[in-house]
Amino acid sequence: MQYSFKEVFGTLVAQKELFDVVAKPLVEDLIHGKNGLLFTYGVTGSGKTHTMTGSPGDGGLLPRCLDTIFNSIGPFQAKRFVFKLDEKNGVDVQCEVDALLERQKRDAMPVPKTPSGKRQIDPEFADMINVQDHCKVEEVDEENVYSVFVSYIEIYNNYIYDLLEESPFDTIKPKWNNCNTPVRNGDFIPPQSKILREGQNHKMYVTGCTEVEVKSTEEAFEVFWRGQKKRRIANTQLNRESSRSHSVFIIKLAQAPLDADGDNVLQEKEHITLSQLSLVDLAGSERTNRTKAEGNRLREAGIINQSLMTLRTCIEVLRENQMYGTNKMVPYRDSKLTHLFKNYFDGEGKVRMIVCVNPKAEDYEESLQVMRFAEMTQEVEVARPIDKPLCGLTPGQRFRNQAFREELSRKLEMRGGPVNRETEEQSVSEVLLQSFPPLPSCELLDINDDQTLPKLIEALEKRQKLKQILSEKFAKNVLSFKTMLQELESSIVSKENYIQGKLSEKEKIIAGQKMELERLEKKTKTLEYKIEILEKTATIYEEDKRNLQQELESKSQKLQRQASDKRRLEARLQGMVVETTMKWEKECERRVAAKQLEMQNKLWVKDEKLKQLKAIVTEPKNEKPERPSRERDREKPVQRSVSPSPVSNAPPVRLRHRRSRSAGERWVDHKPPSHLPTETVMQPHVPHAITVAAASEKALAKCDKYMLTHQELASDGEIETKLIKGDVFKTRGGGQAVQFTEIETLKQESPTGRKRRSSPSDPNPPDDAADSEWTDVETRCSVAVEMRAGSTLGPGYQHHAQPK
Repeated sequence: MQYSFKEVFGTLVAQKELFDVVAKPLVEDLIHGKNGLLFTYGVTGSGKTHTMTGSPGDGGLLPRCLDTIFNSIGPFQAKRFVFKLDEKNGVDVQCEVDALLERQKRDAMPVPKTPSGKRQIDPEFADMINVQDHCKVEEVDEENVYSVFVSYIEIYNNYIYDLLEESPFDTIKPKWNNCNTPVRNGDFIPPQSKILREGQNHKMYVTGCTEVEVKSTEEAFEVFWRGQKKRRIANTQLNRESSRSHSVFIIKLAQAPLDADGDNVLQEKEHITLSQLSLVDLAGSERTNRTKAEGNRLREAGIINQSLMTLRTCIEVLRENQMYGTNKMVPYRDSKLTHLFKNYFDGEGKVRMIVCVNPKAEDYEESLQVMRFAEMTQEVEVARPIDKPLCGLTPGQRFRNQAFREELSRKLEMRGGPVNRETEEQSVSEVLLQSFPPLPSCELLDINDDQTLPKLIEALEKRQKLKQILSEKFAKNVLSFKTMLQELESSIVSKENYIQGKLSEKEKIIAGQKMELERLEKKTKTLEYKIEILEKTATIYEEDKRNLQQELESKSQKLQRQASDKRRLEARLQGMVVETTMKWEKECERRVAAKQLEMQNKLWVKDEKLKQLKAIVTEPKNEKPERPSRERDREKPVQRSVSPSPVSNAPPVRLRHRRSRSAGERWVDHKPPSHLPTETVMQPHVPHAITVAAASEKALAKCDKYMLTHQELASDGEIETKLIKGDVFKTRGGGQAVQFTEIETLKQESPTGRKRRSSPSDPNPPDDAADSEWTDVETRCSVAVEMRAGSTLGPGYQHHAQPK
């Protein structure tokens, strides 16, 4: 078997080479705001998990993807909790104050959910993420800030479970009863399966899934390793640590541009971009009889194979729709695996698959199935959406603002030092003292000076009174300001309550509208399904209608052909009737004429006999009979037909047949229907012959010889019959051909048309000759009686008859 793929890697390929060819383009798309999906597919034990995770000292695709992401966006990451994911697969941007409060709340928790980047790395997986390549993506938008969120789920028995959920979770599956439900006990609390929903951006997501914000490769891989320990692993005969579930590690990257000053993140929803990269480690694909699974393991294997079969079915339907232009429904909902990644197959991201093949001879059949499916997936083309431009500032704005602030501080230092905010924030009393007039000189140069101290006391008393007045006034202003603030706060609270009530009402209305929308969507889907069924039914009916119309047209054409054949046959039969009628009329006329001629011949014969008898009886015996002269015959000519029928009073003679020289061969006796029987004595006869009225290939195939009976009118008015004979032989094309070899002519002649036998040259024959010919009356009577009609001899002439 031969299969072709876009890239084939050997057994000694390095993880870095595999990452550069397969996964790095997906990471680049992720940073540029596009989605990606990567599968590892193959038989159990073929190296899927090793390809995805790697081994100590040589990390796989997942740690290398994380390392590339953080190497690229490291200096441009936003502070924690600036980006906040909502529950509808969207992202919001918080201000710095709200993010600070979130961080303080997290720091106040006894056990932080998110691992800190300063904590010591777990030595169990430290070697896997110690990637020394420092790979990074070029052309990162420096005007944006980024945040990375990771989540880890597994699809087990067609249920979705959150591997990062902080709940009592047992890696050993509980016992199942006869109803296929887990047996509940006090020590075990089964995890709650999650539900798939469609978000506001029409993308599928897992509701209630834990999504952790991470700031480094170590944090992200620690989250992955924590979920990896909760994966369902059961021993099979093929692999001691075979995974019985599909694991999905989702990396979400949120990015938004900074404002014009380069200090704060823009909070407009349309400026926020959320891209996603899903790394999927599929469960093993093999036949259950090889895993030696029993009970729950057998049930798990069946569900795994069912989900992989649904994935194959979706790919095949997509390929069929694209190749043949059909619009079949793709069964995404038949499995959670295909339903979760429905958007990728509809064109919302790039999809790549790594096929892992084990060269073991035992895995030959499963490997063929895997490679056949993987090769077929390359024929599916997914339409990519138009790239959405990332809204950012002019390139270099952030660094220009930072350079401006540095230059401003440098100028302030040159003019007198930087502005100290602590000295600026003076107390109110100091401000008031600075507004008082300056005190008089308080130096006592003379002991008897009585003016300096009283002036100083008076100035201080005035300052004290002024201070008291200003303090009272300030207190009144503060009180009035507090009152105003309280009133403003109360009005704000009332407005907030009013707004909250309005919001609750709007939320109720929105909830009702959502329910109505869901109901309408369900109704729409039902109607679409009904419409599809009706369209299919209409198509079937139209096809039946077209078939019936074609059948009706064919029947009509057949009836028209039959009617035209009938008309032609009637015309032909009518012509044959007319022809046959004319033929029989002519035949009747000919027979009547022949009969008349026959009767005339009979009458003439009788007259001749009577005359001869009369002459014999009346003449004396001593006289010799005289031979009648030819002049007497000429004087009394008898009118005869051109071709008198050879009929006499003699008894009928049985027709004799001439036997053909090739009697042992098989003949085709072709006698046309217009053949007339001549009723002659010698008739051609071939035994074991096939008599036909028209020559056919079927008859020729059975015989060796061919004979055609042809009749035509000769020049003397008699019917001339020709027997045309030939040999039959086979042709190369499988047909029969005739080669004519002989023509035999049969012709009947009228006796009257022949010349009479000439009389002897001697007019005076000797008496002995006359006596020898004509002896007595008895001899002459016998000769006269046996003379046939139509003989060339007249009465009394010598002929072929023998005397009695």
